[in-house]
Amino acid sequence: MDSSLIKTINKLQDAFTTVGVHNPVDLPQIVVIGSQSSGKSSVLENIVGRDFLPRGTGIVTRRPLVLQLINRPSASSESPNPDTAAESEAGDDKKPDELPVPAKSEESPDEWGEFLHKPGVKFHDFGKIRDEIVRETEAKTGRNAGISSIPINLRIFSPNVLTLTLVDLPGLTKVPVGDQPKDIEKQIRDMIAKYILKPNAIILAVTAGNTDLANSDGLKFAREVDPEGSRTIGVLTKIDLMDQGTDVVDILAGRVIPLRLGYVPVVNRGQRDIEAGKRISAALEYEKSFFENHPSYRSKAQYCGTPFLARKLNMILMHHIRNTLPEIKAKIQAALAKYQAELASIGDPMDEQPGQQANVVLNIVTEFCSEFRSVIEGHSHDLSSYELSGGARISFVFHELYSNGIKAVDPFDHIKDADIRTLLYNSSGSSPALFVATSAFEVIVKQQIRRLEDPSLKCVSLTYDELVRIVAQLLQKPFFKRFPSLKERFYSQVLGFLKQAMVPTNKLVQDLISMEGVYVNTAHPDFLNGHKAIAIVNERMNPRPAGTDPRAVGAVPAGSRGTPNMPRSSADEDLAGTGGGAANGGGFFGSFFGKNKRAKQALMEPPPPVLKASGTLSEREQMETEVIKLLINSYFNIVKRTVIDMVPKAIMLNLVNRAKDELQRALLAELYKADVLDDLLKESDFTVQRRRECKKMIEALQKADEIVASV
Repeated sequence: MDSSLIKTINKLQDAFTTVGVHNPVDLPQIVVIGSQSSGKSSVLENIVGRDFLPRGTGIVTRRPLVLQLINRPSASSESPNPDTAAESEAGDDKKPDELPVPAKSEESPDEWGEFLHKPGVKFHDFGKIRDEIVRETEAKTGRNAGISSIPINLRIFSPNVLTLTLVDLPGLTKVPVGDQPKDIEKQIRDMIAKYILKPNAIILAVTAGNTDLANSDGLKFAREVDPEGSRTIGVLTKIDLMDQGTDVVDILAGRVIPLRLGYVPVVNRGQRDIEAGKRISAALEYEKSFFENHPSYRSKAQYCGTPFLARKLNMILMHHIRNTLPEIKAKIQAALAKYQAELASIGDPMDEQPGQQANVVLNIVTEFCSEFRSVIEGHSHDLSSYELSGGARISFVFHELYSNGIKAVDPFDHIKDADIRTLLYNSSGSSPALFVATSAFEVIVKQQIRRLEDPSLKCVSLTYDELVRIVAQLLQKPFFKRFPSLKERFYSQVLGFLKQAMVPTNKLVQDLISMEGVYVNTAHPDFLNGHKAIAIVNERMNPRPAGTDPRAVGAVPAGSRGTPNMPRSSADEDLAGTGGGAANGGGFFGSFFGKNKRAKQALMEPPPPVLKASGTLSEREQMETEVIKLLINSYFNIVKRTVIDMVPKAIMLNLVNRAKDELQRALLAELYKADVLDDLLKESDFTVQRRRECKKMIEALQKADEIVASV
C-alpha cells in the first residue's frame, strides 16, 4: 500500500506535466543537491544500477531531471515484488539489514526508460536515454553552458529499483567558466531554491566525504532553508578516497552537523573507473566489500552503501507522502474550485453565444453606470478603509482644496497702499473728494473678485479629474479586460461625455463670478458700512484718552477742520502758512514740487507724462486708504463665502449629477448598435489564453482529484 503512494504522487506529477500547466500543489519529492564535484550523478546511477546520465566537465545537468523509478517485476521472475516486501517491512518495522536488496543484473529486457515528452516510446538502450537527455537539454538551453528551469521527466521501469521519485538539479558552482553566464551561480541557486523551499521537499544533500563537511555547498544551502535539519538527509561520497586513518564516524553519529534523517556513506565509481567501463554491478560489489571490511564501518555496514540509501529514501518518501496526503487532497480541491470560479467569471467564447452580444453590452453598460453612481454616492461594495475614493475625493476637492484656496486669496497682495491712493485721487476727478470715494472701492473689489475665477475653474478641472479616476478604476473590472475594444470605446465615450459637460459647468462657474463682479451689494447685512469703517479707523489712528467722553469720539478728528471725519489736508496746512505739504513732501503732489528750490518757477512747468503717487501719506490719505481697505476686506470675505458655497453646487449640478443621470443613456446611444457589437465584443488574446489555461488546469486538477480520491 505504501509503495502505491509513491506511484500516486508520480501520477499527480504526470497529470500536471502532461496537460502542460504549472503544478499548483506542493507534492512530496526528494530533491538532490550538491556541488559539481560531489558525485551526485554517480549516486543516482548507482541507485538505478545503470549508466544513463550525461558525463563531462563543467555543468552537465543543466535542466531539472525528474527521475521516477518504478519497480516492475521481471516477467520470468517469481520472486516476491520488492514493493510488496517494502510494504511488509514498513508494517513490521524490520531492521534495515533485513530490507530487500535490488538485483544487480546489468542487462534485462524488462528494463527501459520513458520520457514524458515522448509518450509511448521505450528506451531499452540506456545510452540512448543519455543522448535524449542531452538533446532535450540543448533544445531549451542551446549548446552553451546556460541552464533552464523547465524539467525533463524520465521514468525508469526496472525490477532492480525500488519505487522512488528524485529530482536531480544542476550542481552548485561559484566561478563562471568558459562561456557560462556571469551570474551562473545566482541562476543555479535560484533554481535550486525554488525546489527546496517547498515544505514538502526532502533534501538529499550530497557531499564528498574527503572534504571538510563545514565547506559543503549542498549542506550549507540545505541548512539555510531547513535550519533544524528536519527534512534533510546527507549522503557522503568518495569514502574510499579519504586519507588513511580518517573516517566519517563522527559525522554519521551526528556529532558534527546533526541531521534528523541522518547520513548515509557510499562509494561510487571514480572517473578512471567510468572511463575504463567498469560496470555498476561491480562497483556495488566493491562498495559492499569496502564497508564490510573497513575497520571503522564494518560494525555498521548494513547502514552503509547505495542499496541501504535507496531503501531509506523509499521509506522516507512513503512516510512523508502518507503524512501529507490529506493536505494534498485539500489543496487540489481548493485549487480546483478557484480555477472553476475564474473560468466562470471569464465566461464562454462569444462565438458560442449567438444573438447574445446585445444583451452583454446592455448588461455591461447598466452595471458600469450603476457602479459609477454607487462610487460617487459612497454606496459601493468595495469601500476602502485605507484611502479616500470616489465621491469622498470630490468632497475633499470642494471642502479642502477649493475652500482653502479661496480663503488664501489676499485682496492686498496685488494692490498696495500707493495704488489705493492713486485710485482715490483718480476717482475724484478734477475736484478732490470731500468724503471717501465709493467708486474706488468698487473698482478694487471688482478687480479682486475676478481673481476668484481661476481657482474656481481649477476646482471644475479637479472634479473632472476625479470622475475620470473613478472611470479608470471601474474599467479594471474583469469583463473590460476580456473585451479591450469595448474598454477603449467605453473610455473614449465617457471622457467625451464628461468633456461636453465641462462646457456648461465652466460657463456657470464663470457666470457666478461675473455675477458677483457686476453688482456690488453694499446693502448686504454682513457688510461693514462706511460709517463703521471710518469710526474704526479713527479709533485706531486717534486712540481715545482715558476719561474722554465717548460721544465726542470721531466728531472732529485731530488735524481736521470744518468737515466731520475728514482729516486736515496738506493743502489746508499750506493755506495756513505752515508749508508742510510742499516742504515735507507729505501730500500727493509733494513728490513733484516739494523738493524743487525754485518752487514758483516749477509751478509753471507742465506736468510729467506719467504721474505716480509717492512720498509719505498725509493723515487724510492714510485714513482714507485704511477705510477703503476695511471695506474691501469686509466685502471680499462675503464674496469668498458665497463662491465657496455656490461653485461646488454649480459643479454638482452641471457635471457630477449630469454624469450620474445621463451617462447611461449616452453610452447606450453609442454602443448599443448592431453594427458595432462584433467589434466591441472581440476578446483579448489574454482572455483567450487564460480561458485555455484555466481549462487545462481544471482538467489536470480533476484528474489529480480522481487519483487522490482512489487512495
